[in-house]
Amino acid sequence: MNAPTNIQPAHSQWSEKRFGPETRHWLPRNPDQALDHIPGEDGMPIIGNTLEQLGDYRGFTDRMVAKYGRVYRNNSFGGRSVALHGPEANELIMFDREKIFSSEQGWGPVLNLLFPRGLMLMDFEKHRADRKVLSVAFKPEPMRHYADSLNEGIKGRIGQWSGKTFKFYPAIKELTLDLAATSFLGIPWGPEADKVNKAFVDMVQASIGVVRVPLPFTAMGRGAKGRAYLVDYFGEMVPERREGSGEDMFSQICRTRDDNGDYMSVEAIVDHMNFLMMAAHDTITSSITTLVWELARHPEWQDKLREEMLSVAPAGEGVGHNSLGQLEMTEWAFKEALRLVPPVPSFPRRALKDFEYGGYRIPAGTSVGVSPAYTHMMEEHWPEPAKFDPMRFSPEVARERHKYAWVPFGGGAHMCLGLHFAYMQAKIFFHHVITTHRIVVAEGYAPEWQVLPIPRPKDGLTVSFVPL
Repeated sequence: MNAPTNIQPAHSQWSEKRFGPETRHWLPRNPDQALDHIPGEDGMPIIGNTLEQLGDYRGFTDRMVAKYGRVYRNNSFGGRSVALHGPEANELIMFDREKIFSSEQGWGPVLNLLFPRGLMLMDFEKHRADRKVLSVAFKPEPMRHYADSLNEGIKGRIGQWSGKTFKFYPAIKELTLDLAATSFLGIPWGPEADKVNKAFVDMVQASIGVVRVPLPFTAMGRGAKGRAYLVDYFGEMVPERREGSGEDMFSQICRTRDDNGDYMSVEAIVDHMNFLMMAAHDTITSSITTLVWELARHPEWQDKLREEMLSVAPAGEGVGHNSLGQLEMTEWAFKEALRLVPPVPSFPRRALKDFEYGGYRIPAGTSVGVSPAYTHMMEEHWPEPAKFDPMRFSPEVARERHKYAWVPFGGGAHMCLGLHFAYMQAKIFFHHVITTHRIVVAEGYAPEWQVLPIPRPKDGLTVSFVPL
């Protein structure tokens, strides 16, 4: 049964007031009783299961699957939803052959106030059209330029970290923001980049804030102020970038035309740049941190990767775009880090039509979600799942695995547009680090990880970069 085409006015007004005028078409969440037939738990009054998931997402998921199976109902982050687990569920939701699931209405309640109309908050034909325009910025020639910029910025920062013991997570977060300012925006490091970076940090923190209205002295208030600054900042620069010849991502997108020969509107460019900056820096920060930790725990893998890296480019000189494909084992190690700690632990969607899965009929309007964090630890797909073993991604092993058993970048039409940029940045970063240093942690050290909203070590991850 298809979803209703006319949304009740009361919901339309509520949605518009809370999330913006472009959300009038969103389906209302189902009444609680609509999901009574699906086993699960509602948790505590008002807050439901939210605190348990925030406190121990993996533990909560494991407990619910053990008790109810791989389809269950829970009550979190604003209402009842249905969780589906396993590669088959990932394929159903992400590949979405029948266009049942809305990414816009899944992510929108979290992101729409600050990152409206970003690529992940678009569905179907609109998503396809904008993705095609934006993909120009990720073609080989622009990527070669980004690689040069990344090599320069990373080499300088590794030199500052050399011989020091420091908190890695905040340091790499600062670096990825600075690299985004140069590669994405084409602005040099300095006061201007610092202002842009602060605005992004404030927006990201606001997106997960408890208070969802921009009141003064709240995270949402700071986030709204940051968005207003960036809207003005990007908007004023678009005409100049269209007339210029800059090779940064912002300039590439400003000059790109659609199938009709038209430029993307200023408003659309601003929204997409806001979203791309957000999506890029937090996820790559998380995944690089994971691999640094795993390599510190497994120094033998530092030796293996160093041997491969030195066969491609000399120590400390970085690796060019054309040579990135030769770093096969480095890519396997990065993929294994993404498996162990996926930077996006769960993917939400909203069902636009009734559908059936796992023996249950799930009605239109239901918030549904799949969990890379759970699938990546399923023993039937990943023997000894807690073990760091990059060889899982060698071609002879990987070809036997379900295609949707590994989904850190999502899948289907919404597969992460910047995944090759992420691989490139990680390979360049680790080439600079591993060919010139050993990554060391104190004996017995084991940081505690916060999983939601994006994984990070709670203490910042104390490491030492020991020069070779």
